[in-house]
This record gives sequence, C-alpha cells and structure tokens, in this order.
Amino acid sequence: MEIFRSISEIREKLRHPVVTIGNFDGVHLGHREIFKRLRQLSREIGGVSVVITFVPHPLKVVAAHKEVRLITTSREKEALIAGSGIDYLLEIPFDKAFASVPAAEFVEKVLVGTIGVERLVIGYDYAFGRGREGDVALLRQLGVRHGYTVEELEPISDGSTVYSSTAVRRMVSAGNVSCAASLLGRHFSISGKVVHGHERGRGLGFPTANIETEKDLLPSVGVYAVKVCMGDRLFDGACNIGPNPTFGNQHLSIEVFLLDFEGDLYGRELTLFFIERLRGEKRFSGLDELKEAIAADVARCREILGAAHPVPSESGGDWDCASPGTGRAD
Repeated sequence: MEIFRSISEIREKLRHPVVTIGNFDGVHLGHREIFKRLRQLSREIGGVSVVITFVPHPLKVVAAHKEVRLITTSREKEALIAGSGIDYLLEIPFDKAFASVPAAEFVEKVLVGTIGVERLVIGYDYAFGRGREGDVALLRQLGVRHGYTVEELEPISDGSTVYSSTAVRRMVSAGNVSCAASLLGRHFSISGKVVHGHERGRGLGFPTANIETEKDLLPSVGVYAVKVCMGDRLFDGACNIGPNPTFGNQHLSIEVFLLDFEGDLYGRELTLFFIERLRGEKRFSGLDELKEAIAADVARCREILGAAHPVPSESGGDWDCASPGTGRAD
C-alpha cells in the first residue's frame, strides 16, 4: 500500500480510483466491509482502491473540549488498512482551517481534481466537510455533475450491535474486551516498551513488566488474561491495569507477568492482546493476601488462555507477532 501524507503528494490522477472517506478508528468489521467493497469494485473496473482519512482525528480539533480516546494509533491504523488489501491511503492533515473547507470544494478539488474519483463508497450516515454538510445527498448531486457514482453501505451488525468505533470504545473502557473483539474482528491490543517500575512484583514472586504506551484507549482498571507478543514469540500473560491501591499508588500503570518466562525485558517492545477480564482492582490487607490473589489470578489466566483461540472472523483475526499491535486484518 502506498501512503500519501498530504494532498500535494499526489502528482497525477490515479487509475480508475474507487474511493472511501472516513476516520476508520479501530478498523473494525464495519470498516472492513467498506474496504472489501472497495476492492471488489476496483477489480470490476480495473482500477485502484483508495482510502482517505484524517490526521489527527477531526474530533480532536473540532471538539477539543471532549476527551476522545482512540482505539488505534496512527501506525496501527496504517498497518490494518494495508492488511485489508487497499492500494492507496491518503492521510490529510486536519486542522481548523481544513475543517472550514466546504464539502463541495473538497469534492471538486480533492476527489475529482486531484484523485479523479470514479466511484465513491461511504458508510451509512457518514458526513464530512464544514458543518458535516457532505452527506450522501450532496455527494450524489455532485456525482451527477462530475461523473462519479456514490454507493452508501447499510449498517453492518452482528444482529444486535451495529459495528461502530463508539461501541468499541465503550466496551473497552468498561473492560468488556471479549465483546469488543467481536466487533473488531481481532482482540484489542496495546503495544509499548518495557520500562523500569517499582519492581514490587519480583519481591512477590511474580516479576512484572511495566509497559509505556502511546495508546489513548485503555481497558478499565483490573486484571486481564492476555496473549503477549515479543518479537516473533507468543506468551501467555496476566496483566494488571490500575494504580496499585494496596501500595497507595496514584499513577495508573500497565503491568504484565509473562507466564513461563525468565529473562530481562527492559527496553523490549511488547504487544498485549486482551482476551478476558478477570476482576476489578482491589485493595488487599497485606502482602500475603495480595500474593494469594495474584497466584489465583495467574492460575485463572492459565485456564482461560489454554482454551483461548483467535477471534473467528472472515478477516482471520489473530495474535500476529509479525505485525505488532495490529492482529491480522483481511
């Protein structure tokens, strides 16, 4: 996949482009249906598939007063879109000036004038441009004028929940990582570097790796059974997210104990795939009670992870140590 990081990097119109526009945070199963349709149409007309997205996420600019925790980092999103078999990705730098551009101007200058769009595919209820005026009605009206067609996909769901980034964020924030996986088509993951912590786990007999991550969105505080990629190796693990109330800490930390591993992890890059939440975080009366709880958590993680399988989906989602933090897309 070729990535354009600004509109100006596109020197000439693309070959029979089939285009979609969106934020695509999380690259969930609904997004992948759009990408699948893009690939299908591009094959039919002998063209190329093009995804247009924005950096940073528009809500971080136009709704900066609201906290928006993104499901994927920019690197993860790029890898997932590439794994979906897309030919070109255009990442448009988004700021307040760009937010004020009328939708019709964007269509005429970017979609038609720069890319040469022939077919446009959009998700249901999607709109862009100043005041979200670029809805399906306007796009079709402009399509008649400029010679491209518009296809709006119906909502994609599992029968009860419509696939959406908002739904995934809500599930992950609540710690419901197993349900989030059914919308993502893969297990929610966090990648980061192992840094020095308080090293209390070592004294308790369960040495943990403290993870420093760029990820916006974290599961709620608690203990999780995780699969852990380190290089090309996969381990089972027990992860704790929280401030460690037994020790009176205030700072939120991500700590993972790798089952059946011995060695130095400092400076290593790990990717944690969240399989299931065991419990919330608790304050224990002392170290003995804490050690007993950790031992019980580890035993439960072994049980869960021993029976765990990659999320079954047509996209083949799995724990992909070859592409840290992404799982596998299409």
